[in-house]
Amino acid sequence: MKRYVPRLIDQELANALKIAGAVLIRGPKACGKSETAKQRAASTLQVDRDPQVPNIMNIDPNILLSGNTPRLIDEWQVQPRLWNYVRHAVDERSDRGQFILTGSANPTEDISMHSGAGRFIELKMRTMSWQELGHCDGYVSLARLFDGQSITSREYRTNIHDLISWLVIGGWPGLIDMDEAGARQINASYVKLLAEVDMSRVSGVKRDPVRVRSLLQSLARNVSTVAEVATLTKDIKQNDNEDISRPTITDYLETLDRLMIIENQPAWNTHIRSSAKLRKAPKWHFADTSLAIASLGLDSTALLNDLNYAGFVFESQVIHDLRVYASRLGAEVYYYRDSLGLEADAIVQKPNGDCAVFEIKLGEGYIDDGVKSLTAFTGNVVEAKGRRIVSHNVIIGSGYAYTRPDGINIIPIRALGA
Repeated sequence: MKRYVPRLIDQELANALKIAGAVLIRGPKACGKSETAKQRAASTLQVDRDPQVPNIMNIDPNILLSGNTPRLIDEWQVQPRLWNYVRHAVDERSDRGQFILTGSANPTEDISMHSGAGRFIELKMRTMSWQELGHCDGYVSLARLFDGQSITSREYRTNIHDLISWLVIGGWPGLIDMDEAGARQINASYVKLLAEVDMSRVSGVKRDPVRVRSLLQSLARNVSTVAEVATLTKDIKQNDNEDISRPTITDYLETLDRLMIIENQPAWNTHIRSSAKLRKAPKWHFADTSLAIASLGLDSTALLNDLNYAGFVFESQVIHDLRVYASRLGAEVYYYRDSLGLEADAIVQKPNGDCAVFEIKLGEGYIDDGVKSLTAFTGNVVEAKGRRIVSHNVIIGSGYAYTRPDGINIIPIRALGA
């Protein structure tokens, strides 16, 4: 039996249980929600595995809530009516830390569920960051960047083959210590089941597995880019010779979002000095880079032969990890791009309005391009009241971590942490 590998969300869960009557953990299937919740739970109900659950739901659902607290209700969305029973139980008990609910899909909107406001705290769980996997040592802390951390030079040389292989394997807890070949097989099965089973099962609506695969491949080709539905429609036609209507693509995208397979990066809304128009559509990202790679059937050799595409996947990995680290700060991760070509790959904004801006470059040779981009971006942004940019950074795949004389930080991904 594998030992539990500590997660950055562990402390967030512990804190939430001290505050709220129930904690809801959302995240894609196999990201580690159940194991993390079990570290804090005193009793467990596995809704999707216990054959007695449907019968008890028809008799007295409150029986399922009995047990030592915190009581874990795993995959609660299989029986969505449980939500309201948990809500009532929290009200009646008037105590904190009563329940932990985990789910790998959001219920359909037609399910009658009352708000859990004031009773629930929701935590978003993602696959493992590179710091959690042990690929990064956290020498450069995102939290400290907001405090104006200056980086004392340290070398982080990473073999490009290792870096690419980590992207292929992904951040799934079940794949720790597995080689790339084995991980590729499991990730391919994940995508296959997603297309053939999960996309139809989640809402009881039959969806064409071939078209689902075509959409997944299109999203993978457009990872870390802004591609609207019209663009995806055209891309699928050109690459797969499939005619999929825009309403169908929209429906499939909504279902992938319900399954938490995609997590889009919203555009940053700000005032600018020029007359440029801001891009408002989100960037596409998978819940884990391995899903994009598996959707296209690629391996590390294929990525090494197409370093341009590998750069987009690397950017997606950095965004993923920034989201994991930002979560501990209550921060969100955005991007910026306007019609004049000014851009910032990532803007991490805290609730108090402080922002850290990042350019992401796989190759060390592109540092100057990243610096130029950051400088142009900051020179064009008008800081709104209550919002200021406190840190400028370029994240790279390999090289030295240091702070330049102009204050811009250069950060190899293996140095980055929470």
